Amino acid sequence: MIDLDDPKVYRELDPADMRERIRELPRQCLKAWQQALEFELPPGHANINKVVILGMEGSAIGGDLLGSLVAAECNSLISVIRDYNLPAYVDGNTFIIASSYSGMTEETLSSFTRALSTPAGKMVMTTGGKLKALAEENAIPVFTIDYVAQPRAALAYSFIPLLGICQRLGLLSSKTGEVKEMAQVLENLQNTVNDTCPTTQNPAKQLAARLYDHLAIIYGAGILSPVAQRWKTQINENSKAWAFYEVFPELNHNAVVGYEFPAELAQTAFVVLLRSQHLHPRTLIRYDVIADVLSRSGVNHETLDGSGESALSQMMSLILFGDWVSYYLALLYETDPSPVKVIDYLKKRLSEA
Repeated sequence: MIDLDDPKVYRELDPADMRERIRELPRQCLKAWQQALEFELPPGHANINKVVILGMEGSAIGGDLLGSLVAAECNSLISVIRDYNLPAYVDGNTFIIASSYSGMTEETLSSFTRALSTPAGKMVMTTGGKLKALAEENAIPVFTIDYVAQPRAALAYSFIPLLGICQRLGLLSSKTGEVKEMAQVLENLQNTVNDTCPTTQNPAKQLAARLYDHLAIIYGAGILSPVAQRWKTQINENSKAWAFYEVFPELNHNAVVGYEFPAELAQTAFVVLLRSQHLHPRTLIRYDVIADVLSRSGVNHETLDGSGESALSQMMSLILFGDWVSYYLALLYETDPSPVKVIDYLKKRLSEA
């Protein structure tokens, strides 16, 4: 197996330096937060009761994280639309945020074009492309992302500005203190999970080794449901590996029954349970019970707890941990974590059609 403590491995298998993008996450968050606080919002947003985020893949996960994080505080409906169409409930009390890192995502372009004919408030988050041009043609504010990376490595710019914008819209209380705490928690976590920390002391490298040649299944709940999804997509795109995710308490009503067959899968699967002290007490009991059921079923598993005090810190610390795990798993599979050739091929075929 690849030696994750060998510096040569990183030079050879990571020419685009994805590890540096992961290292930058705490600084990305602080910069994105400040830019969101300084961003000039469109006028006329006093009566917003719905926030609709248009996006796909890495540009949409920020909306999922936002909705999950503020569900108990925000009285406005927050929804993420991953489609060509726009929901019928969009009206003058809706604020639409079209998020596409490249500005070329066809589903987002389609739904945003439909949004132009609605009375909803609108803004765009992108690096450029057709989406930025379309917004500028229609005098719609553009939050320009000035960070060059794979879209999935720019998570701070698809999530943190949404938090700031909702605060600016008056939908949330001030999150400045939570953002600062979260950035410090991430900086502290980096010391134990980044590539310079040896495997014997690095829990992310150790988990990646246990996931090697296994089917990764990620469990989350509540605020960690989109975090489990993020783990799944990072393992797909960085590690080029199969992965799935499930959420509590729903998985207790179906997935647990499926541990029995096929029997061979029990030896292949590895379940990672993402846990937070901010989850419902009854849900936390379910974690313990499911860990016992998995052990009885002969399924490898591990439980990871979020770091920090706030829900935001716990979410983002588990995201950072998962990003490193997916990165190390890519190296163990001896594959470059940056390119996504199959997605590029799919987009090419769609453009030809």
